[in-house]
Amino acid sequence: MTDTITLDPATASAAAVPPVALSDNAVRRVAKILASEAPGTALRVSVEGGGCSGFQYKYDLVTEREPDDLALGRDDALVLIDPMSVQYLAGSVIDFVDDLMGQSFQIRNPNAASSCGCGVSFSL
Repeated sequence: MTDTITLDPATASAAAVPPVALSDNAVRRVAKILASEAPGTALRVSVEGGGCSGFQYKYDLVTEREPDDLALGRDDALVLIDPMSVQYLAGSVIDFVDDLMGQSFQIRNPNAASSCGCGVSFSL
């Protein structure tokens, strides 16, 4: 699998820092989900128009990878993001949260000016 790159922001060049990161919780959850899927399956994260705030995050299991996808992963987790979505997710951290409200992937997106209460949609 592809490894995410961990760099010290103080010494790393902007081109070398991945535009999106995965938390350890997200890596564990993606690996658990993919363990029951066909070999070569990945989690695709994308941004679409819609939702209560203007844009919404979408999660799909896919078996095909586009040549220009951003591939993030380590261990047995693989996350793909298309180039159009990467521009909206730059600097974000994809996390997996398990709390009283339930279990869900959440994206900490520094580009979002506001988001809905459930964290699925956002505006710029």
